[in-house]
Amino acid sequence: MLMGVALAAILAQSPAHAQTRRDQLPAEEKPAKAAKAAPAATPDGLAPDELYMEADVLTRDDKANRTTAEGSVEIRYQGRTLRADRLVYDQGADGQTGVIRAFGHVQMIGSDGSVEFADELTLDDKMSAGVGRGFAARLPDNGKLAATSVVRRSEVIQELNRAIYTPCAICAANGKAKQPTWSIRATRVVQDKKKRLIFYRNARVRVLGVSVLYLPVFWHADPTANRASGFLTPSLGESDRRGFSYEQPYLWAASPSTDVIVSPQLNTKVNPFLNAQVRKRFYSGDVDLRFGYTHEKNVDGSGDRFGESTNRSYVLARGAFHIDDNWLLGFTAERASDPLIFDKYDVGKVYESRGPYVADDRRLISQLYAIREDSQSYFSAAAISIQSLRAGSVAGTIEDNGAIPVIAPLIEQRYSPNTTVLGGRLRLTGSAVALTRDQSPADPTLPGIDSRRVTAQADWRRSFTSAAGLRVDPFVSIRGDAYSLGDVPRASGVGVHSTAVGRGLATAGADISYPVYRRWRDATVVLEPLAQLAVSPNAKQIVVGHDASGNPIYLNEDSATFEFDETNLFKTDKFPGYDLYEDGARLNVAARGSVLWDDGRRASLLVGRSFRSQRNTIFRNGSGLRETASDWIVAGDAQPMKGLSLFARTRLDADTLKVHRIEAGANAQTKWASGFVRYLSNDAEITGASSNSLSGGKQENLDVGGETYFGKNWGASLYGSRDMVSNAWAVRDVGVFYRDDCIRVDVIYRKEDAVFYLLDNTQLRQLGRNEQIVVRLTLATLGGTH
Repeated sequence: MLMGVALAAILAQSPAHAQTRRDQLPAEEKPAKAAKAAPAATPDGLAPDELYMEADVLTRDDKANRTTAEGSVEIRYQGRTLRADRLVYDQGADGQTGVIRAFGHVQMIGSDGSVEFADELTLDDKMSAGVGRGFAARLPDNGKLAATSVVRRSEVIQELNRAIYTPCAICAANGKAKQPTWSIRATRVVQDKKKRLIFYRNARVRVLGVSVLYLPVFWHADPTANRASGFLTPSLGESDRRGFSYEQPYLWAASPSTDVIVSPQLNTKVNPFLNAQVRKRFYSGDVDLRFGYTHEKNVDGSGDRFGESTNRSYVLARGAFHIDDNWLLGFTAERASDPLIFDKYDVGKVYESRGPYVADDRRLISQLYAIREDSQSYFSAAAISIQSLRAGSVAGTIEDNGAIPVIAPLIEQRYSPNTTVLGGRLRLTGSAVALTRDQSPADPTLPGIDSRRVTAQADWRRSFTSAAGLRVDPFVSIRGDAYSLGDVPRASGVGVHSTAVGRGLATAGADISYPVYRRWRDATVVLEPLAQLAVSPNAKQIVVGHDASGNPIYLNEDSATFEFDETNLFKTDKFPGYDLYEDGARLNVAARGSVLWDDGRRASLLVGRSFRSQRNTIFRNGSGLRETASDWIVAGDAQPMKGLSLFARTRLDADTLKVHRIEAGANAQTKWASGFVRYLSNDAEITGASSNSLSGGKQENLDVGGETYFGKNWGASLYGSRDMVSNAWAVRDVGVFYRDDCIRVDVIYRKEDAVFYLLDNTQLRQLGRNEQIVVRLTLATLGGTH
């Protein structure tokens, strides 16, 4: 049914012979260009207009205008092959359509690898229309279609009656027939090859031989299509919060460069929720827009409504465009109408990176940015706005967004000349930022401090390595800052004022390392002592007020979440931002050891700390860096065997070796199971929380998860996140699944403990615990999970 060629003049040729169908011209009338090289051959070795035919017996009845081929008939044309036991061609009279009939073990092999079978096939001589009995087809992705009869309306439309479709295996290992894992049966199926869609009438989806879904009308993309409109895999669930939930995404391929996913979520306890996504690709980039909407009251953990009905929505959008080889322009837009909309409706993939600047967890970031980068320089300019969905420091409140600044502009520039300077590398950097906030984080009745900063910096570094392996890298850094501050509280506590501050900063020093190695049995052992000496004049910190004890309060917009660990042990300025600056003389030291086995196993350990000439009270209490000798930093990782990896990092008190912070974990994977475990503990000195708070100022969490497989097809999965301070599981997932080559079914039970709160004018309620069951079905060729 795929040949698409008239056979009238060809079937009259002898078996096992190939030639062109072009009428022969007298030699003197042939165009001069005919003497040039013939067209390139197709994969079957034939020129574009050639046909190959062979049969055991070929009979021609000129009176009846009938040609008959019998015995192992095979015809090849333009990469397609027709095979049959017997073929009869009745040539029509002048102007009339001829008829081709193929009988017995009819096969049509397409150029794309698809194979169609029939017991009997009748077609017109142009192969554009016809009918067949006992039809079956094997598609390129191993999908299979079968029907009692088939009608071909045109080259792109064919209909199948009493049909079945499955991508699953229908033959067991011993060659016997087997029930497919899943299939779609229908009274009528229409395959549109132009639109690359398959339509079903009275469709029944059968899983493991049992009908699980009936659809009067159903369609999906032809497996040969890269992308086409159709339904994606639905999501089923049941929870205390929403009741029974069914979400059915539909993909609309609006154009070759645009698609839309509309995914309504129907719930029995609360109003429907509409999720949607629009994706558009341009010649220079792309745009991805996600949004959701409902009109509903607030909902607690039990699905009880309270408060006023209102519009509730969210938007998560991004776009990026490469206007040339160096420039990238882009944006992100993230906003939500209420802080728990993603939790209430189980919206996934929310807190992800969509641009170069990333907000903390449970915060949404909107940004405009422009970036230029080449081999020598980097430039970026951005404007950023953040919305917090976090719980506030007072139970039952949400973090006040008025205290979060708008950042506009944020400019960064780096330049490294190609030439060396005094034998070393020179890097020039610049930075500028303006922050504007509506209110003070400490006192909502006061305006927030507005700050503007411009920075210029030059860094020089050179490397020397001795013949014995000692490496010394001297460096020098010079920096200048200019600040303009507004709405700064006056010392008297009444009113605010503006001020401007400038300062110069400098650091000089050297990095020193002396790695040594030795072979030990089947391993290489590497020991590397590390040291860094840095000296800076006393820095002028930016003071914006004083606390009740008279201690200065420093401007600190960009180093609030600083944590001392192995990643910044050897940074000359351990503050990650610009507002605070580390000064004085300090010595950072560490010892690092590694063992590398020849079979791929490995292990490494680093132990280090920092020393300074005098105490530095610029670092906050609990940072481990205020005293002349810092806390101990210990970090290690290992891969003791294939499929198992371990890591741990900790900070130990300088005097008592008490653990202030520890993070450890393991990943394991075998043929029959995979899993992970993570443990994190921070004491009150790290968190900064009051020791008499509900948590005692401590943070301690345990995350575990994994899958185990029973035999070839069955398995179980689990995930848990436990708050060990409150001795409660925040999230628990337990599931079972079945999988094979064409299906995966997950049944997951999830239980969530109360964490967040809802605010609705003067009403306050806890979101509460939630229990739900989620059924996730993934069918091969019909899209992934959603």
